[in-house]
Formats: sequence, structure tokens, C-alpha cells
Amino acid sequence: MKKILFITLYFCFGLGVFAQHSQIYEFGKSKNISTSIEFSEDIGYGFDFNSESQVKFEKQGFVADTSVYFSVKVPEGNYKIDVVLGGENASETTIKAESRRLMLAQEKVDAHQTKTFSFNVHLHHQEIANTSEKVNLKPRELNVLDWDKKLTLEFLGNLAVQQITITPADHLTTIFLAGDSTVTNQDLEPWASWGQFLPLYVNQDAVVANYAASGASLSSFKARKRFEKILSLLKKNDYLIIEFGHNDEKIKGEGNGAYGLYTKLLTEFIEAARAKGCIPILATPTQRRAFKDGKLQPTHGDFPDAMRKVAEEMKVPLIDITKATTKMYETWGDEISRKAFVQYPANTFPGQTEKLEDNTHISNFGANEICLAFMQEIKEKNVSLQDCFKTNLPEYDPKKPNQLSSWTVPRSPRFESIKPYGN
Repeated sequence: MKKILFITLYFCFGLGVFAQHSQIYEFGKSKNISTSIEFSEDIGYGFDFNSESQVKFEKQGFVADTSVYFSVKVPEGNYKIDVVLGGENASETTIKAESRRLMLAQEKVDAHQTKTFSFNVHLHHQEIANTSEKVNLKPRELNVLDWDKKLTLEFLGNLAVQQITITPADHLTTIFLAGDSTVTNQDLEPWASWGQFLPLYVNQDAVVANYAASGASLSSFKARKRFEKILSLLKKNDYLIIEFGHNDEKIKGEGNGAYGLYTKLLTEFIEAARAKGCIPILATPTQRRAFKDGKLQPTHGDFPDAMRKVAEEMKVPLIDITKATTKMYETWGDEISRKAFVQYPANTFPGQTEKLEDNTHISNFGANEICLAFMQEIKEKNVSLQDCFKTNLPEYDPKKPNQLSSWTVPRSPRFESIKPYGN
């Protein structure tokens, strides 16, 4: 009992000075955390989502063969996370942060060996600094991990974890994402977006800050103060990637449309970002899976062309995700392309009694493919954002996309059958 009390006081004190120092969590029978402590607001750290029962402690570290969540209360900001992996037996560990942002994919460590892996995580809260304003979240966003006031790391696979170190990292270049359901960090399986896979490919000098939202258009993104939140955080030489279209298409009436409100707001976002010294990048909307008689049909009307025109006139880098995803889906064809979307028969997931058949929202496999295509075009167009990517990234040709068999990253256990906002 005394030992647990000492740990609690130590870490609560650490949280009080968190902005100034690293916080170290050591696991193991002879370490500070030697029992399965459940997360609580009072303690400020611990195993989350009832996963503490899955943990087995070794002399150094803990092991599990299923998903384990560990959460820590921390302030808003950018953080460098160092994780020491390895155990008495060989292990393979995948790490996701917050709302399933992929940070580490199936890293293997031999028995009785250790390896340290590092990645950066952006944490954001609803409050907008130096104002009385808050981001206006939709009801289904209120309980997602991206918007709570703690850092949550999910460990998956045949895992072995010895230590977690969390260090404030204010110096990082921040890559902000503004977009819709094809970009946002989808909190629950089997829904995914290309934005939540980008962190896997970003180097130690940068961090991804994903503010995209399911169902968002440019106008709702602004009205709900998500853009105001981004502007409050932007630093010189940060990046802002803007991808909208799916939901802007549905706004009817005079003054709206591709060459009306859409063009006006794209211009406004670009000018506001540049005023902060930020580098804006436009991305045309992800294609829907819309085959007719075996041929893919365009569904975005004039919106991709309108964005291309804004990019040309304002000399903004343009990444044509519409064209890239069109090539991908056409290569796969009507049937195989289903694997890139949330299309699963009934009973694929626990409690899923009906089939899932969505032609807009993408699967983990499809999301990663789009992310690879996005990065490839960044490199081909020599956009400076490529300096934030890890070296030796795989080359990607949308006309030669991967097959589902190449995607082996384990799924998270938290599931929802209800589709995200937007279509």
C-alpha cells in the first residue's frame, strides 16, 4: 500500500510541473508501476478501457496478447514519446495514439532484447487560448479520445512494454489537417481516414495535428471554430493541409457551389494561414467508390476543378487526391476496390448484426493507400512538406496499388457500426 501511495504522489507531482520536465513511467515487478493500476482522474495515469486485466508483469515491463490502453493526464501541446519495448520472449508491438493515430507498426523485438522507439503526438483541447471560445463539437465527438484531456496510447499485438517517457516538444514543425471524414482521426473501428496514418510516416522534427471532422464543409469547419482553433496555434513555417468537397457539394442556394462559397472560403483559409507565416497545401477530395457498368463515375462535380483553379491563382501546392484515388479504384476494379472501403459482412465484428456497405468511408487498408499516394505526390512535386517525412519511404504508383493481403496491422477492439457524419 505504501508503495502505491508513493507512486501516486510522485506522478501527481510530476503532472503539476509537466510543462517543464519529462515524465517517466517504468513498468515491471521491480519498477515504479508493478501492478495493474486503473486510470482515474485522481491518480492521473493508469491502464484504461478495462484493459488492466489483460496485463501481466515481468521483472522488467508488462506483456499482453491483446490490446492494452495506458492514459496520462497532460496539458494541451506537442509531445515527444519514447517507448522502450522488449521482454523475456520475442514480441511484436503496434502503437496507436489517441483516436487510433498509427505511430508504430508491428515492430519486432527479440527475446531478452530492448529497443527504444520515438514518435510525436499533438494533444488538443476544446478551449481556444486567450479567448473565452471553445471548439463546438458535435454530440458524437464529445467522448472521442482526441478531445479528452489525457494522452492515451494503445498497444496491440504480442506486446512487451518496459517504459514510456513523455516530454513536451514545443519546437516541432506542426502539420495541421483541415478536412472531412476522409481526413479526420476516426475514433472507432472499422472506419479510417488517410490523415490518421500520416503520423506513421512523419519524422522526429514534425508532428501531425488533425482537426478534420466527419461531415465538415469549409463553412461548418469555420462556424464550429475549428479553423479559429488552428489559427490560434499556427507558427511560422507550420503547414496547413486543406481537403474539403464531400459535404460542400450538398450546400445549395444562391452564392454557394464550387465557384461561390467554396472558392471564397478556400481563399480565406489560405490568406489567413499565410498571414501567420504558415504554408498552405490544397488537396482535392477523395473519390467515392461509384462504379456503373464496371466504370468509375465522378461524383464531385466542379469542386476538384474549382480547387485546382484556386491553387493555380494563389500559387498554392495542390495534391490531386481525386485523380490519385480514381486511378487506384479503376485499377482495383469494382470488386477489389470494396476492400478499400468499409464493406464487411454481418458478424465480422462483435455485435455487428448487419452488413456494412459504405462507398464513401474508407477502411484501414484504403486509408493507408491514400496516405501513400498523398506523400508520393508531395515528393514528386517537390513540396517542402517532404522534409517532414521519414527517409526511405516506399515509392507508390496509384496505377499499381497494393492488395489487401499487404495490410497486416492489427485492428483496435473499440468498434461502432454507425457510419461517421457525411457521405
